[in-house]
Amino acid sequence: MHGRIRTWGPGALVLLPTVLLLGYFVYGLIAWSFNTSLTDRHTARKGPASYVGFENYTNLFGEERFQNSLKNLGVLTVAFIVGTLIFGLLWALLLEKGVPGESVFRSIYLFPMAISMIASGVVWGWLLNPSQGEDARGLNRLFEILHLHFLENPWWTAGSRWTTMASIALPAVWQLSGYIMALFLAGFRGIPPELREAARVDGASEFKLYRHVLFPQLSPIALSALIILGHMSLKLFDLIYAITGPNQFRTEVPAVYMWNTLLRSDQAKAAAIAIVLLAVVAVLVIPYIAYTVRQENEE
Repeated sequence: MHGRIRTWGPGALVLLPTVLLLGYFVYGLIAWSFNTSLTDRHTARKGPASYVGFENYTNLFGEERFQNSLKNLGVLTVAFIVGTLIFGLLWALLLEKGVPGESVFRSIYLFPMAISMIASGVVWGWLLNPSQGEDARGLNRLFEILHLHFLENPWWTAGSRWTTMASIALPAVWQLSGYIMALFLAGFRGIPPELREAARVDGASEFKLYRHVLFPQLSPIALSALIILGHMSLKLFDLIYAITGPNQFRTEVPAVYMWNTLLRSDQAKAAAIAIVLLAVVAVLVIPYIAYTVRQENEE
């Protein structure tokens, strides 16, 4: 018995503070939020709250504003994931071919990740200024100087839901494409050179080499990138807040709606929105974790 304690005891003691902190600040607060979402605590007044069950969730999904925020989130997620994957893969392909000064280009592509979302949002908020013509600012001013008037547009202030949320996704694509590039580039560099040589010996063209040999090897990385980007898109708040402000209905997503609800001290409703977002994240992440564990067990 003492021998077993000496074996696993030191490791358990090292992990104990992390487990306690994680249990309280993550799972404990999730349980507290879920409990709050089942009450009628809609004001900042102190005192006991009554349980109303899932009434807050029913009312939430019946709101036009929340439905609008979910639609905005769906469009934002698609635009963000597709744009980031395309640019990340494109840059990885260019660097994988081998270019002079590759380390410089890698640093340039990865630099946006070092910038906080708030700082990026402030800069992009100026770049996406909707003013046009003589009053144009940001990108519209650049298009005005270059006489590319057809490229001027009101960005996120007008147009369809797709153009509005695609404009909001643009800064996020710029910021995260370098990260996806690093993932794909690591995948390319991890493919054994024997596979390339064997394909070329068999007469495969460069297109067929990538299509039938290299790209299939990157499918686990592509899946990981998809899950990571989907998870990040669901939590986008600071970037949207910095660009459009908190009270912009056209660009509101559930995270921003939750913040606005919390500012009105409607704790039960804000907690319900948080739990809905957590459930959506779980739907994305849990199958991926199960798939990863199954693959590791098979190997």
